[in-house]
Amino acid sequence: MYYFVYGILWLISLLPLRVLYVLSDCLYGFVFYLLRYRRKIVMNNLQIAFPDKPDKERRRIAKKFYRNFADNFIEVIKLVSASPNYVLKHFTGDYTLFEPLFAQGRRCQSLLAHNFNWEWACLAGPLGMKQKFLVVYMPLASKTAERLLNKIRTKTGARLLRATNMRNELVHHRNEIYNLVLVADQNPGDPKNALWFNFLNRPAPFLKAPESGAIRGNTPVLFAKIIKEKRGYYKVIFEMGEENPAALQPGEMTRKYVDFLEKFIKEYPEMWLWSHRRWKWEWKPEYGPVME
Repeated sequence: MYYFVYGILWLISLLPLRVLYVLSDCLYGFVFYLLRYRRKIVMNNLQIAFPDKPDKERRRIAKKFYRNFADNFIEVIKLVSASPNYVLKHFTGDYTLFEPLFAQGRRCQSLLAHNFNWEWACLAGPLGMKQKFLVVYMPLASKTAERLLNKIRTKTGARLLRATNMRNELVHHRNEIYNLVLVADQNPGDPKNALWFNFLNRPAPFLKAPESGAIRGNTPVLFAKIIKEKRGYYKVIFEMGEENPAALQPGEMTRKYVDFLEKFIKEYPEMWLWSHRRWKWEWKPEYGPVME
């Protein structure tokens, strides 16, 4: 099955991007108007995040989100045959913040979100920095989809670490200077083992692991956001979140990331994955305080 699916996707990926976007437009119409994929979740999330916006504005954001959602899917198919030069032409970034860290022999951590198109970022990152590019990901239930995505994600040098076994797999890179990339807006599996913050008008849990790992190794943490300059062209922007996390109080590092993410979402709401349930868990006192 894997080889059959890969062969079909490879042939489709040879089409020019402008042709593939015709498929994306059709996919958008089907997903938004006919399938109505997670429409209630998306609109409810937008209602929570932007209660002061009129319904018309929230619907406009939703439609732009679904267009980006469709583009994201089609652009991943394009990566099946895309060369490194093609990736660099369509996904740019300034990686100068990583240079002094590499020169100092310091590992670092980059916190990203479900921000379109994170899959292109996975291929562009290893081409733009000297650090070994390690990406933490959640394994898929489908073995075929898992194998396909892993082949795409690693074609320019990224190394994947399963979130379910990250510590053990990270040991293999203990002697390397790496950049550990985490999609830090992933919903924690256990709300009791999370850090809680007011996020876009409602308490939301965030993973403890990025902060605890950074503090343990005093690992510099960078925040990343992806901007869509025009269709098919992206730019990643990094900022130093904290160069010495060990000096911070518990929760302070994550608070900085939450503020960064919230600011980005308010500026580019159509670029975030509204179809996932960021407020899946309702806060309860036994979960601990909601940090300010």
